[in-house]
Amino acid sequence: MSFTFGNATFGNPSKGRTEEAAQMNENTSTFTLNTSRVKDEKKKDAVMMFGQSVWVPLLPSFPWRTVTWTQETKETLMEMVKSYKPDNECVSEARVLLLGPVGAGKSSFISSVQSVFSGRVLNRAMVGSSSSTSFTKKLQSFSIRKGHETADGSTALVFSDVMGLGDGETAGLTLHDALCVIQGHVPEGYQFSPEQPVKSETPGYVKKPSLKDKVHCVVFVVDASKISTYTKGLSTTFQKLREHISNLGVHQVALLTHIDMVCKETAQDITHVYQSPLVHQLMVKAGALLGMATSYIVPVKNYSSELELEENTDILLLTAVDHILQYANMYFQDMAPAYKIPNL
Repeated sequence: MSFTFGNATFGNPSKGRTEEAAQMNENTSTFTLNTSRVKDEKKKDAVMMFGQSVWVPLLPSFPWRTVTWTQETKETLMEMVKSYKPDNECVSEARVLLLGPVGAGKSSFISSVQSVFSGRVLNRAMVGSSSSTSFTKKLQSFSIRKGHETADGSTALVFSDVMGLGDGETAGLTLHDALCVIQGHVPEGYQFSPEQPVKSETPGYVKKPSLKDKVHCVVFVVDASKISTYTKGLSTTFQKLREHISNLGVHQVALLTHIDMVCKETAQDITHVYQSPLVHQLMVKAGALLGMATSYIVPVKNYSSELELEENTDILLLTAVDHILQYANMYFQDMAPAYKIPNL
């Protein structure tokens, strides 16, 4: 008798209930269990399957994505963000909107990126608890400053945070309001309410938004520890949003947060993230939820209870920012003919 977890097929524990080791078939994504005892405690991870603990080892060979975990990599990525300029002369900043369900980690991601550049853990973007009610109720924009040691202001990256998405139009941020934000109609500080959608009569409503008012990239944020509990209604909301956003010509990527909560090995050492079969399987599930290829999805670990920064966590966060800015720049390149300053 056997059972399946994603693409991995497992057999039952042996009668003696010894810990079973998994061997990876290099030509497929199937794991075959045997009854030999796993001796290397650092190369396994535990998950609960049908009330039993199953040990899932790291992928034994190459990671499925390559990251160089060095101080030099961190410095290079930070400099890339600091020196970034939108590939369009009509704007000075790339505006990035984060969308996701309540508690997915949108505000925490913004605060974590701010922390990397500040040199210490801080929570400038107000972060709520993991309750079912969205802590963020209004449109808030956060500039990423170049660092506490520099006096030359902010980078050209702005994150916009909004109310969490719900399962439909009666809970959380509505499809209509999300699209209004992306199109640049919603004023900064606007308080969202499902019962009172954004209208042309809304105070501060931007009737003719310019390129700088619009969102230049949308980032969907999903929680790795809740992927299996997200409803079909939420998946429908995501995919409707993605279709409408695509029609606006805005590129979309995604973040898979809380990876340290689903993979014990990754929690102990974040550099194992791209060797973890658990993280890989959840990336695939996130792709199915969003209707998005996994190449657009980046796993991250936000700062939450930590008081000090950690270099490899910073590298993963900065890699996500680099990923986002690439797609924001694609938008500027796509829009260049329509938004070009005429020669005088």
